[in-house]
Amino acid sequence: MDNARFEAGKKAMEELFSQEVRKGMEGMKDISPDLWDMIVSFGFGDLYSRDSLSLSQREIVTLTTLITQGAFDQLRVHLQAALNVGLSKEEIIEVIIHCAGYVGFPKAVQAMGIAGEVFKEDSQNHSK
Repeated sequence: MDNARFEAGKKAMEELFSQEVRKGMEGMKDISPDLWDMIVSFGFGDLYSRDSLSLSQREIVTLTTLITQGAFDQLRVHLQAALNVGLSKEEIIEVIIHCAGYVGFPKAVQAMGIAGEVFKEDSQNHSK
């Protein structure tokens, strides 16, 4: 394990995800410590920690690719991450609408439904 890459990945994950989400993600360590290291070191240490794009710009790319793949479980946590790093509800909605033209309405409609759930949870969490 490259500690600098892993630590950079952990830092990026702290900016993106709540402690609760990070704790859930860490369950991967028990299944495959090697995959967990790859996720943190490469996925977040190498990719998310680069300088040329902001975290919010990276989340736009991530949301788009997750919608394209139909990876809706991961989309849920990245919708919250997008809000956490400053994307507005309106910007996220626009990303999903834009995807409809490229990935089709079924994926866009499903993504919008998930976004609606995340927006509702986020507003409830911020009103407490």
